[in-house]
Amino acid sequence: MSDSAIEQIMALAPVIPVIVIDRAEDAVPMAEALVAGGLPVLEVTLRTPAALDAIKAMKSVAGAVVGAGTVLNAKMLDDALDAGAEFIVSPGLTDSLGEAAVAAGIPFLPGVANAANIMAGLDLGLGSFKFFPAATSGGIPALKALAGPFGGVTFCPTGGISAATAPEWLALDPVLCVGGSWVVPSGPLDTARIEALAREAAALAHP
Repeated sequence: MSDSAIEQIMALAPVIPVIVIDRAEDAVPMAEALVAGGLPVLEVTLRTPAALDAIKAMKSVAGAVVGAGTVLNAKMLDDALDAGAEFIVSPGLTDSLGEAAVAAGIPFLPGVANAANIMAGLDLGLGSFKFFPAATSGGIPALKALAGPFGGVTFCPTGGISAATAPEWLALDPVLCVGGSWVVPSGPLDTARIEALAREAAALAHP
């Protein structure tokens, strides 16, 4: 597995929407709104019964790069791959999940919160990580400190990041993108609002 594959995905847009979807029928219009707004990389979290069907449906949207989030173990990894997920995001990193993802050859973004997590990922040949939960794991000072010993490692901070704080994270050299749920507000699907929020998020970039 080439770790550059996940870096290429991370570099497509400054924000990866973290999507919790309850109705599979919302998947296509939601994905169309996000892509139209300039956010092509979509992380569908496997937290709801509709998630796998949503991944399958979103794959039909032109320009969308659809991945599965909240992947906790090898069984969930297999389910996500069967649904057509193009990348995998996990809140943490275990040996079994890491080995399964590497063996599958799928772009993989595991969660890390400390140096030991990063070292475990590096041992697997990984070089890109989701810093999670970002806001409560020491925030920007913690990520700056972690990035120091690990030159060349790249991050997607996720957890507690908002449109207001995202630019501070994106200003850090090792940060290629951030994950955020604010671009897909909970409640009834409002595609016009999602597209508008996506446009604002897509305009955030490294200063």
